Amino acid sequence: DSNDDIEDVSLFDADDDVSRRSKKSKIRHPVASFFHLFFRVSAIVVYLLCELLTSSFIACMVTIILLLSCDFWAVKNVTGRLMVGLRWWNQVDDDGRSHWVFEARKVSAQGSKTSSEAESRIFWLGLITCPMIWVIFAFSALFSFKVKWLAVVVMGVVLQGANLYGYIRCKVGSRKNLTSMATSYLGKQFLRQ
Repeated sequence: DSNDDIEDVSLFDADDDVSRRSKKSKIRHPVASFFHLFFRVSAIVVYLLCELLTSSFIACMVTIILLLSCDFWAVKNVTGRLMVGLRWWNQVDDDGRSHWVFEARKVSAQGSKTSSEAESRIFWLGLITCPMIWVIFAFSALFSFKVKWLAVVVMGVVLQGANLYGYIRCKVGSRKNLTSMATSYLGKQFLRQ
């Protein structure tokens, strides 16, 4: 099994202090870090300010969906690889069956990591926080009976949720059960307290 040479990328930054000191805190990919948050935050800001700026629902919807699509592409294809060394994709074999592939960067021959603690925090903070905001927007649109905005918000939840799911699967490994991982993590946190 090739899982022995796969780098462990911190999801919740729950590593002990010894390993924290050994990680670099400098941002090595500032452009990737910027665009990791730019499209996500821009889509949220446009959603919040859209009714104030224009009365055209179609213009707002198209702008938000374009920002969400750019975010999905940038996070899936660029920032995940550069910032934390994770990637996922769909592969179709010769028989026409679809397979999802989730992988983490392998440790280099020198044993050094190319991602920094600061980039890891930026990546996971943006990846986890923004889908939660879109879920809040979904409940808000549903309970305030803004049905036309519900389609836009559902697109935000789906696109950002797909990236979150894909990168969590990369982090914990494609063969591990996500429920057992969550239970194990919560158990460890409970015992620490």
